[in-house]
Amino acid sequence: MPDAIVIGAGPNGLVAANLLADAGWSVEVLESQPEPGGAVRSDRGVHPDYVSDLFSAFYPLAAASPVIASLGLDREGLAWSHAPRVLAHPMADGRCAVLDRLPHDTAAGLEEFAPGDGAAWTELCGVWDLLGPDIVRGLFTPFPPLVPASRLLGGIRRAGGMGLVRRLLLPVRRLGKEEFGAEAGALLLAGNALHADLPPEAAGSGGFGWLMSMLGQHHGFPVPVGGAGALTAALIRRLERRGGAVRCGTPVVEVAVRGGRAVGVRTAGGERVPARRAVLADVSAPALYGSLVGEQHLPDRLLRDLRRFQWDFATFKVDWALDSRVPWTAPQAATAGTVHLADGIDGLTAFAAQIAMGLVPEDPFLVFGQMTAADATRSPTGTESAWAYTHLPHEITGDAGGQRLTGHWEGGESEAMADRMEEVVERYAPGFRARILRRRVLAPPTLEAMDANLRGGALNGGTAALHQQLVFRPVPGTGRPETPVKGLFLASASAHPGGGVHGAPGANAARAALRRHVSTVLTVRRRRLPRAV
Repeated sequence: MPDAIVIGAGPNGLVAANLLADAGWSVEVLESQPEPGGAVRSDRGVHPDYVSDLFSAFYPLAAASPVIASLGLDREGLAWSHAPRVLAHPMADGRCAVLDRLPHDTAAGLEEFAPGDGAAWTELCGVWDLLGPDIVRGLFTPFPPLVPASRLLGGIRRAGGMGLVRRLLLPVRRLGKEEFGAEAGALLLAGNALHADLPPEAAGSGGFGWLMSMLGQHHGFPVPVGGAGALTAALIRRLERRGGAVRCGTPVVEVAVRGGRAVGVRTAGGERVPARRAVLADVSAPALYGSLVGEQHLPDRLLRDLRRFQWDFATFKVDWALDSRVPWTAPQAATAGTVHLADGIDGLTAFAAQIAMGLVPEDPFLVFGQMTAADATRSPTGTESAWAYTHLPHEITGDAGGQRLTGHWEGGESEAMADRMEEVVERYAPGFRARILRRRVLAPPTLEAMDANLRGGALNGGTAALHQQLVFRPVPGTGRPETPVKGLFLASASAHPGGGVHGAPGANAARAALRRHVSTVLTVRRRRLPRAV
């Protein structure tokens, strides 16, 4: 009998398992898919000579994460690679907003758009220099992060006090107007905010866009050499060297609860796997509380709150094997690993508004990845392994593009949506479509079938909006990984601090399990002590 069962071999589950194994626990990880990794996997499914990342691809949060750093995955063979430029946002007139590797270079590029915009970017970087380390520590510390928060408050006072707090709570459209004379700087912030599901008019989207931009500015958007699967492979090698085990093709359908405590799990094949100390669930909150744990074990209030749980946007992704590099009109885009494609802030607003109305966007905002530009091992010299994703509503009521796409994604619907995305790329890179050797289309149901945590292709385990963060994640409460069932811990992106490959939800759950076990042991020992007469 293992000390702990971890449900799900995604990055959070594997981080949790590693930390428990470091503490001397025996750990077994049960994964429903035929291979481990969750949303951190790669394959050669598009073309045998091209490595494609199935889901996530660039990892600024992993680069910044003290959790990932503490695991020493370089000793397991993991290596990182960077594109010459972090991010580019080409414009219709051929100019390009660029997030470079060095703040000075980013500022110099923005200064060409409007006098003073370079200084404005430098000032935003200065705020990060004051606050960034404590923000990172706070993000990746179990809630409430008392020590990082106290240090952060001191930094905020030095960096502008309530005026700074106001700036970070602004919608990114407004923040861009206040900080920059031209749109280029605002585009860098706003495009990064929409890596989550925060449109330009959302409160806090300015702060989130600033956070992601500063992570990119100071840590880059690195990729694992050889593909996203290399990160998963390193986590598994480390775990196995410490005696942990991973079983794939083993879906868990129930958490066994006895006397209010999680005592193991039951698999789809009927196997009962006991756990001596804890069960950690790297699954979405709706899956854990709506399926795996019986309602009789959960408070009515949690079940009521769960009905208000909000997913982040659905996702539609296309992978390409290209016979040559992308022919961008803006040459700076050719050397960026990540490229944002949208017709200005107004284009981003229209895109998000159409999603809010339940419409398939007419002109989808694309996050475009050039993997060979970032890692030369991904495809033959002179070619490109590329992908792009866009967001969609979960419940589609119409098609703003006039093609009557319904969201069933059967027959020709998926191909028509992929064509719409390629038309956007073609606008900024004429001749792109002529360079396609093969493509793979991953519609929302396909993404979910490949990783059940990606409900409809939702990448972040729930919305990143303010109303479902901190103590409101996944439902109003403590913001911690403990659940109403003793010995059961939520270890997925549905828990604080949310989506992204950084390992914090898994680490928080593992540490909570370790603390709970120590507390239980001490309580038992105290009860066994002889009473004074």
